[in-house]
Parts: sequence; C-alpha cells; structure tokens
Amino acid sequence: MSFQHREIALLCALLSSILSLPLSFARDPKAETPAKRQATSGLDASASAETSFYLDDTHVGVVTPTIAGTISSPTAGWSLSGRYLVDVVTAASPDIVATASPPWTEVRHAGNLEGGYEKGDVGVGAHASLSREPDYLSISAGLRGTLEFDEKNYGLLFGYSYRHDTAGRAGTPFDVFGWTLERHDLNAGLTIVVNSSTIAAIQLDGMFERGNQAKPYRYVPLFEVGAAEEVPVGASVALVSALRLHARPLEALPLTRDRFALTGRLAHRRSRGTLRVEERLYTDSWGMAASTTDARYSIDIGRFVTIWPRLRFHAQTGTVFWQRATEVAVAADGSITIPAIRTGDRELGPLWTLTGGGGVSVKLGARFTASLQVDGVFTRYLDALYLTRRNALFSALALQATFD
Repeated sequence: MSFQHREIALLCALLSSILSLPLSFARDPKAETPAKRQATSGLDASASAETSFYLDDTHVGVVTPTIAGTISSPTAGWSLSGRYLVDVVTAASPDIVATASPPWTEVRHAGNLEGGYEKGDVGVGAHASLSREPDYLSISAGLRGTLEFDEKNYGLLFGYSYRHDTAGRAGTPFDVFGWTLERHDLNAGLTIVVNSSTIAAIQLDGMFERGNQAKPYRYVPLFEVGAAEEVPVGASVALVSALRLHARPLEALPLTRDRFALTGRLAHRRSRGTLRVEERLYTDSWGMAASTTDARYSIDIGRFVTIWPRLRFHAQTGTVFWQRATEVAVAADGSITIPAIRTGDRELGPLWTLTGGGGVSVKLGARFTASLQVDGVFTRYLDALYLTRRNALFSALALQATFD
C-alpha cells in the first residue's frame, strides 16, 4: 500500500467519523399527518453505486468503484447497511524511484456492515469492517450509543471501536513477515438544536495505537554528520543518492501513539441553502499538532438540483523526531550507529494542504439521484526530501436509488 493511499484512507475514515454525529433538525409532531405516518409504516431501502478517481503529479492514481445499500424500518426503529469497494492503485512516485523499484499496481478489497436500533430517545449500533490487499489486512469492529433528551433538542453520542492491522510484504505469508498494529478508538459527542434552522455539535476523539506503524517498503537514507546541510528541501533522488551513506535501514517508528482530536461543527439552514462549517484540532504523543477547517455551502436550485462549493485547509507541525535528513556519526573504522527512530514519511513532517472544489446533485424522478463531486488538492511539504509540493485531482460520480 502506498503512503498516499493510506493517507487518503485515513482522511476518509476521519471525515466519516465527523459526519456520523447524530445531527437532525427538530421535528414538529403536528406536521406528521396520518397519511405521512402510514407512508412510513413499511420498509425503506436505498442502494447506491459510486466510482471515484484520484490522480496526482507524483504518478499515483487510484480508481475506486463502490456499491452500498441500506434497509430500515422507521416504525420498528432498526436499520442495516453495507458497503463494498475495490481500490485499484498504481504508483511510480519519487519514493519508489529512490529505492530503484519498478512502478506497481495493487488492488484492495474492503467491506463493512453496520446496524442500529432506536427506541424512543435511546439508540444503539454496531459495525464491522474488513480490508484486504496483497500485503495488508485490517479488521475492525465497534459499538455506539445515542441518547436524546429535551424533546430531541440535545443528543449525546458515545462510541468505541477496535482495529487490528497486519502489514507484510507481497508474496510473503504474514507468519514469515508481518507487523501488527492495534488501535482503540473512544469518542463522545454532543449535538444541540439551537433553533429550527441551526444545529451545533462537538465531538472528542481519543485514539490509542500500539504496534508497528512503519512501512515495510520504506528505506531511510542516512547522512554523515555535516552532510545533511548540503541536502536542501525537495532534494532530488540523484542528489540524495550521491550524498547518503551506503547503509539504508528500514523505517522504524515508536511503538505507541496516542492521538486526540476535538471537532466542532455548525450547520445553518437558509431559505435556499445550507452552510456547514467544521473545525478540528488535533495533537498526539509524537508531538504533532494540526488544525483542519472545512466549509461547504449547499445551494438549492429549484426542487431537483443542489450545488455545493467547498473549501478545506489543513496545516500541521512535524513530529518531534522528524528530520529531513537523518545524520549519523561515522567511526574511524567506518561503522555507524543507526538511530532507533527514523523515518522518511513526509506526512510526518510539517505541511499544509488546501482543497477546493464542489459538486452537483440532481434528482432524476422520485427515486433516483445522481451526483458529481470534483476537488483539487494542493499540498506543500515544508521540510521533506524529493518533493516540495503535490497537486492532485479527486472526483466521484454516484447514483442513488431509494425505495419504500
């Protein structure tokens, strides 16, 4: 799995966690006529198909077809949903060139199931997921609970999930070469219906990781003390190869990492649109701190078309052990002591990312909805080898059908 692909997966998981906050505008019981209650007395079902594309100027491409479905009973209070996707990743990035490895293509299969039950103001749910590729296996499961009170103007969310990952090398069994990583996630959230058009929410997440997070294919270049000064930001593969020492050990990271994030969201409905603003503050035990701001404004154009511009900005500091060029002392006999912690993962260094774009959703009759999203992603690496920037394009085309 390429590091770009993992960062995309981490980003998707993060956005999914933020959007799972139980936000719903207050309902007026008087507006629920007998005819409407009868119309929702059966089963509701929906199905969707989506294909997304990612391409950047470091020669990494990802194509992801996805199918999903949901079935629920509004009167009984239960719901069940599932999703299956396939990632087809191709890569020929500078990191691959630096290790003299040929470009490669890899396929990942992933699926998840989620179920929930609500009775009155109390809700419970569970989910499980599985992701498999030639050199990586991830299994996770979790539980959640919700509690609404004061006529559903306030809502509490509590959740726990566990994930077990195994990273290896393609063509090698995990019992021969396999690094494991365990992760425990705890989250709690509060939703407040401010008025009939505004909702606010806040969520606190704690993520506790134990195990090996290093990349099995990442080798870290080492430089003699003093030589690193000759290695500028964005140094080319040729310059790094000319200045580095012969030794090139595998990446090695701390075996524990505790992450904490505080996310706030505000949604405001206007006569013909909805503004949603999110802010996420992050810190962890590796010394990284980050801020992510996301704003989206959905505009209704008639009854059948919705468009939305979107802007997102993310900035982070590097970890306490981050070094653009790792220096080591060379003894008189030529021997060196390899640092216990070493990395070449530029995603652990200081950077900022600006994402801008938008989308359009069109209702095709009573049951079908089609949507298209296109985003440009511009990343600047402030203290890394090989790259100073990465420009990417992400797009997703989806079709959803609903039945009742």
